[in-house]
Amino acid sequence: MNTLALTAGRLNVGDAGITAVLGYAVVFFGLVLLMCVIMIMGKAMASSGKKADAKAPAAAAPAPAAPAAPSAPPAPGSAGEVKLFDVPDKEAAMIMAIVADQMGKPLNELRFKSIKEVK
Repeated sequence: MNTLALTAGRLNVGDAGITAVLGYAVVFFGLVLLMCVIMIMGKAMASSGKKADAKAPAAAAPAPAAPAAPSAPPAPGSAGEVKLFDVPDKEAAMIMAIVADQMGKPLNELRFKSIKEVK
């Protein structure tokens, strides 16, 4: 009788070892293949991102307007000065009021460092 044949429904030790090693080899080959595919896709996405950045016109950003230096110390309860970049004072005040209202906190408990218009 063939030694590789099943004996009473059981594998002998050699056959079980070969089956286990082949199973592990298949799993690790699949993992290595998946790793290669992910690395190739990552490089493809990174190069396409660089191409898109290169195609975008390199517009020189205008220098932000320097905020006026306060001549007096901030009022009691205020959190300091806010740097405004291309935003009028009236719009900045509205934005701060809306944020305070949405958060449900008084305006003097919030600290705004800068407000910049996204174009």
